[in-house]
Amino acid sequence: MSNTVSSPLYAAIDLGSNSFHMLIVRHIEGSVQTMAKIKRKVRLANGLDKNNQLSQEAMQRGWDCLSLFAERLQDIPTTNIRIVGTAALRSATNVNTFTEKANQILGHTVEIISGEEEAATIYKGVAHTSGGLGRRLVVDIGGASTELIIGKEFEAQALVSLSMGCVTWLDNYFHDRQLTQSNFDTAILAAKATLQPILEKYLHLGWDICVGASGTVQALQEIMLAQGMDEIITLAKLKRLQKQAMMAAHLEELEIDGLTLERALVFPSGLSILIAIFESLDIKAMTLAGGALREGLAYDMIGEMHQSNIRQRTITSIQKRYQVDIEYGNQVASVALKLLEQCGGIHWVSENQAAFLLQSVAELHEIGLSIDFKKGGEHGAYLLQNLDLPGFTRAQKHFLAELTRRYREQLTSLPEQHALSSQSSKRLLRILRLAVLLTHRRSTQLQPKFLLHSNDDSLTLEINQAWLDNNPLTRAELEMEANRQSDIGWPLTITS
Repeated sequence: MSNTVSSPLYAAIDLGSNSFHMLIVRHIEGSVQTMAKIKRKVRLANGLDKNNQLSQEAMQRGWDCLSLFAERLQDIPTTNIRIVGTAALRSATNVNTFTEKANQILGHTVEIISGEEEAATIYKGVAHTSGGLGRRLVVDIGGASTELIIGKEFEAQALVSLSMGCVTWLDNYFHDRQLTQSNFDTAILAAKATLQPILEKYLHLGWDICVGASGTVQALQEIMLAQGMDEIITLAKLKRLQKQAMMAAHLEELEIDGLTLERALVFPSGLSILIAIFESLDIKAMTLAGGALREGLAYDMIGEMHQSNIRQRTITSIQKRYQVDIEYGNQVASVALKLLEQCGGIHWVSENQAAFLLQSVAELHEIGLSIDFKKGGEHGAYLLQNLDLPGFTRAQKHFLAELTRRYREQLTSLPEQHALSSQSSKRLLRILRLAVLLTHRRSTQLQPKFLLHSNDDSLTLEINQAWLDNNPLTRAELEMEANRQSDIGWPLTITS
């Protein structure tokens, strides 16, 4: 009988102004595995009167929700549980009435955290789950507050929590339930006024990438994907969705492809705030973060997870879990990156994300072999498409999956994807396939010296003739590969 103790569970509960959330995770193989996500619409901020007193009805909705959460906390060590309240509870004058009963229901203490601590924890959640190099701007639109943070790696350099959110903006600027241009304009101008005091500092600091960590951004991305757009949020897309929203006369009649009924009520108000943020900070593009407040709470409890290279941590964890040959993966990655450099590097593929995506897929391309050899590519594609991959966006996961599906034998064109341009993605697929063939003998001492020349999409791979003579199987496979690529319009020549 095994004496192995299962990895401990951790629970993070966020008592937000719009929804209460519980996240349960397990720390395993150097990564955090989600075990459960439970969400309930409580709309606590709706229960605040003009004196900031929570109504009995709002508090009861909260207590009813916590009674459900309490059941899942019984089997989790007390030290592995963190429960925090945010903007609505921060401002409630009768917060003690709510928390006293909440503590009894949960058997644990609810912490009311400051706006600054909320922003800092959100940033940790983003840093642990989202990729990207350089300085990042994080935007989190909650029910009653909006957090904006600028940071690099795990360190926040500027953070603020502003008193505006999708629930409060709904009550203040869409209280008549009319989706008019006037209501949108008023809501956007009010958000811009709220942002005004921080603009100079944030614009001076600047950022390299922007990520959104809120339900509003999640809803936006689901809408865009449902409507055939890519996952990158831009001001033009926000304006387009505003026009779609205004086609409904009343909030209750709002129907947009991809928008859930659950999110519809606060969508226009959240959209207004996001438009104001884009216009005030001149944001060009935003992607969805992999995590936020709850993830920040969870990772904070797991001390050993403090590591800067999120993507590498993810890859290493998956390699161990699926018994991928790490040494060989590194060999393929090294050859692939050398081939990329020889044929023009970043200038040949035109996107700065290309090299790390190529390295990632090279290190993971054999993941499907843990299931079956014959359909290894298909199995690998399924795993990469569906696994939780902190540090990679949804589009990047899809791209890695499609490259893995095609890393050997049958070659077909890539389907539409949004991680890289179609030209760059095609070129990375060609390089990955060549790298796998050149490392066929799985030893750096036995791989050939090679040189890859490119003339636009025409490739010439130069290999020592003596090596080709001594490795007739690989030579035959390279010749077959040249035929495969050339047959679908990607000219490839093997020379010595």
